[in-house]
Amino acid sequence: MKKILLIGLLGIALFGYLDKNVQTTQIVQNVFAADIVASDSASNSALQNAIDNRQSNVQVAGSGEVTKMLADDLKGSRHQRFILKIASGTTLLVAHNIDLASRIDGLNVGDTVEFYGVYEFNNKGGVIHWTHHDPRGKHQGGWLKHNGNVYQ
Repeated sequence: MKKILLIGLLGIALFGYLDKNVQTTQIVQNVFAADIVASDSASNSALQNAIDNRQSNVQVAGSGEVTKMLADDLKGSRHQRFILKIASGTTLLVAHNIDLASRIDGLNVGDTVEFYGVYEFNNKGGVIHWTHHDPRGKHQGGWLKHNGNVYQ
């Protein structure tokens, strides 16, 4: 009985250790992916395809110019919000969860922001969200990049 208990405790400790390392590895991979995915033309075309076809729940990458800063959404999970204009002229609302990721301090109209997240269609152009890690590890992590800093 003691051996079973000991094995169980070791298993729990090992799981905790591995889970922590998986999260750290995922964060590091996302930081490196930030440079790769943002320049990937297939990802940018996936965004345009989702916009053109009014699709939702599509993982996309792209970049745009901040055209408007909005007040934070403080209902439920807090989100930093701003409007980006992408190369096609489409405007997108970015809803960046600041309970799970760092806020982009110093963000201003005219700044360029790269993103990797989930696109949701709406009649105003669409929304980009999931621009952060998933603490549960069940959803692909996203990010925002501004002035060389990655926020996830």
